[in-house]
Amino acid sequence: MTDPTENPATARFQEYLRIRSIHPEPDYDGIRRFLFKMAEEIGLESRTLEFVPGKPIFILTWPGTQPHLKSVILNSHTDVVPVFEEFWTFPPFSAHKDEDGNIYARGTQDMKSVTIQYLEAVRQLKAEGVRFPRTIHLTMVPDEEIGGHTGMEIFAEHPEFRALNPGITLDEGLANPSDEFSVFYGEKCVWWITVHCRGDPGHGSRFIENTAASKLHSVINRFLELREKEKRRLQSSPGLTLGDVTTVNMTKVNGGVSCNVIPTEMSATFDLRIPPTVNLQEFESQIEGWCRGAGDQVTWEYHQKCMNERITTPDDSNPWWKAFSDPCKELGLKLKPEIFPAATDSRYVRTAGYNALGFSPMNNTPILLHDHNEYLNEGVFLRGIEIYKRIIPSLAAVAPLDGEQEH
Repeated sequence: MTDPTENPATARFQEYLRIRSIHPEPDYDGIRRFLFKMAEEIGLESRTLEFVPGKPIFILTWPGTQPHLKSVILNSHTDVVPVFEEFWTFPPFSAHKDEDGNIYARGTQDMKSVTIQYLEAVRQLKAEGVRFPRTIHLTMVPDEEIGGHTGMEIFAEHPEFRALNPGITLDEGLANPSDEFSVFYGEKCVWWITVHCRGDPGHGSRFIENTAASKLHSVINRFLELREKEKRRLQSSPGLTLGDVTTVNMTKVNGGVSCNVIPTEMSATFDLRIPPTVNLQEFESQIEGWCRGAGDQVTWEYHQKCMNERITTPDDSNPWWKAFSDPCKELGLKLKPEIFPAATDSRYVRTAGYNALGFSPMNNTPILLHDHNEYLNEGVFLRGIEIYKRIIPSLAAVAPLDGEQEH
């Protein structure tokens, strides 16, 4: 039940959090009902796209006065990751608010808060009777938490996305434990690679030469040496963030059939996140050299291999950045431009050739996405609405750019 004494924006946030859009079976129909109800209340156009059955994309639109101009897209994802309820202080879909104003629920930070902040900022702006030259689209996409392959990856390359005439897309960022607000202008390239090593089998009591294990040992050493090198570089350079270094983690090891049989094949899988400052062709050659150097019968396969290093320029030469950052400066916000350390749907938007910035207005907040007891303080949430209420008009009023004909 909605508490009648609750701040209306907070109450709507809690209502949205209570929808169990959790994998493996997100309640996308419940999301649709909620979002379309919000659209009707606010006065936004609404429609649904579905490129993959059961994976709906919702679009809420506020037409601009000059609809030929490139639009402002406010993107968010509707799904959330699974929970381990036994580790939560409050039920993870109760949206419980404690005496300190902390709202506990899966999705408070990642990223249902941002969806509601968009909606509440637009609600207030429309209620004030203002209009903007550029059209504003709110896009809510599925399945980001399982890679976005059935959501934004398809959408960003589809004619329906191009028809939105994107100029700038805002998407999720991260909480920041300090006074600063993180804003992400690029993302690391995600590489998932499995190295397969074949060798001579034999009895576990003998010193067999040319084993799969010895080759795998060589490969693992090379990857983990890079891991330690990058870790030391991050720790010894205060100006660097996690987004500035290559992370390497061994995530799977397979092989063997019995305790006393030397196996014919063993393999290891690695998760690499590579910043856009790295020459990917040279890096790929380095990995191939490690594999070839381990011996014969060593092969490798990529499960994911992003080769796009496009960024959105984070300085005033980019009118979209200026329109984003100027109102933040006016509000006294300390922006920290960064490379995102993991992956969001923004990577698909940038790959398709469009500008994108990742921003979740949550400072003085611990990073709790995917964690037990994920929460967001009500004051931080409400402050985020005010921040978007300044950013959205600034973006939607950007003067016509080169190539945008005046009508």
